[in-house]
Amino acid sequence: MLPKKRQSKTRSKKRRTHYTSSLVHTVTCKNTGEEHLPHHAYYHDGILYHKGKPVDQN
Repeated sequence: MLPKKRQSKTRSKKRRTHYTSSLVHTVTCKNTGEEHLPHHAYYHDGILYHKGKPVDQN
């Protein structure tokens, strides 16, 4: 089914005003000072860390 009338540019833009990207939340590690995503492992100086402790890479 096709629309009966064309929607204006202004109406389309008003509808799209709520489509925004959210900011990425990061936390700072107390041991390394590295910023990373919460509950994720991260690299610092080539070493993998999780919960502030180095993880064995076997």
